[in-house]
Amino acid sequence: MPEILIVEDSAFFRQLLKETLTSQFPSVRIEEAADGDEALRKIEISKPDLIFIDIKLPGENGLELTKKIRAQYVDIVIIILTSYDLPEYREAASQYGADLFLSKGATTKDYIHTLVNSFLSKGKYRPD
Repeated sequence: MPEILIVEDSAFFRQLLKETLTSQFPSVRIEEAADGDEALRKIEISKPDLIFIDIKLPGENGLELTKKIRAQYVDIVIIILTSYDLPEYREAASQYGADLFLSKGATTKDYIHTLVNSFLSKGKYRPD
């Protein structure tokens, strides 16, 4: 069964994204983490196929977390999902190994559905 991890310090946004994913992908297991330490513990236990990571997290930021995850798990799809759509963040996300950088404000339920569906339908959970 495919698994998605949402790493987001806002409980409201985390729950909203989880509900969106659960309603559109009922067979996908959705896990949550409020910070990088919790995320790393969950990744070690279950190695998700896809991770949504916010840039602004308590303690270690999402870019540093992405770099750590990428160093150990090259096959996990990492999507930076943030309110801070700045060119320097986009560049850093790419340099640190994120597969995609998405602005929360510009991302719709339909886009999330299409994006996740494209990963899951390939069977390998990776974009082309």
